[in-house]
Amino acid sequence: MHRKPHLPEKPCATCGRPFTWRKKWARDWEAVRHCSDACRRARRTEEKKSEKSVPDRLARPAHRG
Repeated sequence: MHRKPHLPEKPCATCGRPFTWRKKWARDWEAVRHCSDACRRARRTEEKKSEKSVPDRLARPAHRG
């Protein structure tokens, strides 16, 4: 297997796994944050869930235990 140790690497913002530079990302490597489309979609899904849950949490009375 041909390894390319000289390529830049960074961690995925969603899963934390390291991913390396690809020619596809040559123009916008600094803006790339996710290792795959699946991680990018998962991040958006989590953000939407948290946006919906904040108003729900504010609407519920506080639990005093």
